[in-house]
Amino acid sequence: MRIKVTYILPLFLLVLVLAGAGCLGTKAIPVNKTAPPSLLVDYHRTGGTTGSNDRLVIFDNGVAAISGGSANTEILLNDTELTFISTLFNESDFSQLQASYPAHQQSPELMTYTVTYLGKTVTAQETDIPPSLETIIGALDSILKSAGPQKSAYPTLGIAH
Repeated sequence: MRIKVTYILPLFLLVLVLAGAGCLGTKAIPVNKTAPPSLLVDYHRTGGTTGSNDRLVIFDNGVAAISGGSANTEILLNDTELTFISTLFNESDFSQLQASYPAHQQSPELMTYTVTYLGKTVTAQETDIPPSLETIIGALDSILKSAGPQKSAYPTLGIAH
């Protein structure tokens, strides 16, 4: 049985290309094996007489993102502060709170607070906040206040003396 040369040459080239394809030495892309940070706290306060719209998001690695008005800021909380936050939520029995605490008398001037901790969300309006949630809101408001821009009663014009 005779094989024609016209079939051998393309077959030989095909085998050569396939054999060489495995030897190109491509590098594997390194995979980042560290998990992204998890959401620890998501706090949002809206409304009130000034029309506030502030948000604080804290991740388990200590990074906290703050937005309010036209300003966005990131801060880094240390381990002591993260432990304090977790202790505060645990001692306040946050997991036992209801999902919603609406105000008995509705008003557009009421502040609404939405707090999410480890996947559980609680929403409350200004006149009907359980005491344990008031403690949590107070602590989260303190973080917002401390990370906000420094405000002075006497604005400066940036003039050096």
